[in-house]
Amino acid sequence: MPNYQTAISSKLPNASTSIFAVMSKLAHEEKAINLSQGYPDFPSSPELIDLVSQAMKEGFNQYAPMPGIFSLREAISDKIKTLYGTHYHPESEITVTAGATHAIYTIITALVQKNDEVIIFAPAYDCYDPTVRLNGGKTIELELKAPDFSVDWEEVKTSISEKTRMIIINTPHNPSGTVLSRQDMLKLEELVKNTNIIILSDEVYEHLIYDGLEHQSIARFPGLAERSFLVASFGKTFHNTGWKMGYCAGPKALMEEFRKVHQFNVFSVNHPVQKALATYLEDKAHYLSLPKFFQAKRDLFLDAIKDSKFRFKPSLGTYFQLLDFSQISQESDLELAKKWTKERKLASIPVSAFYNKRTDHKVLRFCFAKSDETILKGAEILNSIE
Repeated sequence: MPNYQTAISSKLPNASTSIFAVMSKLAHEEKAINLSQGYPDFPSSPELIDLVSQAMKEGFNQYAPMPGIFSLREAISDKIKTLYGTHYHPESEITVTAGATHAIYTIITALVQKNDEVIIFAPAYDCYDPTVRLNGGKTIELELKAPDFSVDWEEVKTSISEKTRMIIINTPHNPSGTVLSRQDMLKLEELVKNTNIIILSDEVYEHLIYDGLEHQSIARFPGLAERSFLVASFGKTFHNTGWKMGYCAGPKALMEEFRKVHQFNVFSVNHPVQKALATYLEDKAHYLSLPKFFQAKRDLFLDAIKDSKFRFKPSLGTYFQLLDFSQISQESDLELAKKWTKERKLASIPVSAFYNKRTDHKVLRFCFAKSDETILKGAEILNSIE
């Protein structure tokens, strides 16, 4: 193939391959235990898989309606009402998406224009900032306050300007495992009152919350819900990340703008999986049982490493646990993560990758959405590190 000669002006000149892809590839090459990328290594529900197969056999293999099949949107509406007490109309306020990242990209593309400012909280999921920049916006990155990764609401207040178009929140929070409290949400509600600011609430780990805490969804707060998108993920919820299935909910006026972009970047998503999920959601135990299921895995992991040299505070949500290695090494988290993948055969994610400034607090992120066997093997390696 001839060399490409035409000059390219990159829209993301500093973008590199995602750290998740990098570490999973390295884990595969080194035959290491992969506690880096956030996906389960245990089977999906046989019932759910059978429902997908049944839908395929029944002929639901062509395009689904653009916003998603109505029965699934009804089931989503019912789920949100059951959990948070707020009704989203399935016809005009809910859209099924190709995963949460697609929903996030579509929201930002639909509503952020050139020179708009978007406030994000770092460490932040890695798709937020590039999507803002692709759409001509500017990210205002505010760092959560370590070691608790709390929000400084006074800093948020002083960062809001006439150019602020959107604030992106994520609770339960990836990678820290912290959760926003009711008081946090009330402070946010007060800050955006009488503004045109839109809230993008990334709630993909809504069902993965522990120690008796209650998820403070954006949907619980009328003053926020009226200006917000709620983004969720079936892949995270039901252990099927490869299906890339999610949804977003929001007021009709915002959803109309969302669908203008949605119809051109994906149009519709996997039809038989939608049919299966619509049926699967009828049994609320399928999602109400998840906190207990994943807390048991968190507790197994932390109990197994309690005598190690790592320091930690138990994750309150998500299926990630941060471990502070500062008593073991002063190497950069990136270099140490690569080193331990190669030498110790255990892969993790360096938390500095979640900051534009690559802030390094000497912590690594480990995923405990794994079989008990995998968790204990990983713990054994961690215990051997001195």
